[in-house]
Amino acid sequence: MKTIILAIKPQYVERIISGTKKYEYRTRIPKNNINKIIIYSSYPVKKIIAEVDVLKVLKLTPEELWESTKDFGGIDKASYDKYFEGRDIAYAYKLGEIKEFIEPKSLNDYGINYAPQSFIYI
Repeated sequence: MKTIILAIKPQYVERIISGTKKYEYRTRIPKNNINKIIIYSSYPVKKIIAEVDVLKVLKLTPEELWESTKDFGGIDKASYDKYFEGRDIAYAYKLGEIKEFIEPKSLNDYGINYAPQSFIYI
């Protein structure tokens, strides 16, 4: 099992931390099985905020995924549809236990000197 650093927009990071977002949507995922995500809150925060266990990875059509996850997706339908526009397959990480860091960390703390565009294995 692997750990990745995943870049997530700050508004979605807040929803993950608060527990209202229990699925993180992606158009693509790593080839390796992921069991933990280190959450990098992207611009303007640009800090590592927390880590979260991955309980499961869902792979469905965008409509099937929405129906399965919409109550805890933390996103409105219009934004969801725009994100997956033109895609036949949609992915979601089902998020488990969250460990929020008291002091946000920098990417340098993990030996990384560039912001991830999608994900980075660590």
